[in-house]
Amino acid sequence: MKLTREIKTAILVISSILLFIWGYSFLKGRDLFSSYKKLYVQYESVEGLGPSAPVTLNGLIIGKVNAISIDQNTGKIIVEMQIKSDFPISQSSTATIYEPGLINGKQIAINPNLTDKNPAKDGSYLLGDVKQGLTDSLGEKLAPIQVKLEKVMANADQLITGVNNILDKKAQEDLRKTLADLSLTMSQFHRASMSLNGILDDNKSQIKGVVSNFDKISKDFSSISDSLNKADLGKTVQNLNNTLAKVDGIMKNLESGQGTMGKLLKDDGLYNNLSKSTKELELLLQDVRLYPTRYINVSLFGKKNKPYKGATVNDSIK
Repeated sequence: MKLTREIKTAILVISSILLFIWGYSFLKGRDLFSSYKKLYVQYESVEGLGPSAPVTLNGLIIGKVNAISIDQNTGKIIVEMQIKSDFPISQSSTATIYEPGLINGKQIAINPNLTDKNPAKDGSYLLGDVKQGLTDSLGEKLAPIQVKLEKVMANADQLITGVNNILDKKAQEDLRKTLADLSLTMSQFHRASMSLNGILDDNKSQIKGVVSNFDKISKDFSSISDSLNKADLGKTVQNLNNTLAKVDGIMKNLESGQGTMGKLLKDDGLYNNLSKSTKELELLLQDVRLYPTRYINVSLFGKKNKPYKGATVNDSIK
């Protein structure tokens, strides 16, 4: 069968019309080969929510916002949602407006009530809820910070104004001079630091020698410490303490007059007897010196000895 030019033209026009309808529906987010149902929600405010916004169920996109209108009687916002019919949604489910991020706009999340077995029919109204978004929450937290920042800026402005009033021209000039002197001091300190670095570089070998000697001294001191430790210095100190304690006891006995040495130091009678004995010994020796014949009897011719006569004070003086 041969097609005429008129039939070909008719087929082309019909195909173009169908393609246009399909493309328009595709751009509107509709799938001609899928069945949809319309659900409605009432809100007090839908700020940030626009047409074609996704409608999700547990994070999965199941539809989109088809239209947004206002009820002339109540003043509430009515949102029309286009939902795929193969997702069971109960009549008591909640449609919550939320903000998934800072960049994306607001969306609607369906919170299904799994205990309710009554499915929502086409044209039914769901309960509406609005969840505060990240931007709104951040704005509420930044509002008091902004107020405090404004107060701080006002106080800073007053402080700067007060400083400008205190610092007259002379004070400002003195401050500039002080800063210039400080800069000069820092420059001199930098030059001194460079000189010190040069001195350290020039005497690096001597410094290394000093460090080596100190290390050797430290090792010698360590060996001496080990030797003292091995010599049982603690025992020696203990013995010394015991000896000093005994000496202290002896000194206390001497002070209290106990024992022979204590009596010699504290007994006045013994001292007097000793002094008297010394005096008598002195007289005896003096008498022997003056009259030796009284004690040594040597007679060659039988001469009689002179009668004994005690020594006198005058004789002792002689």
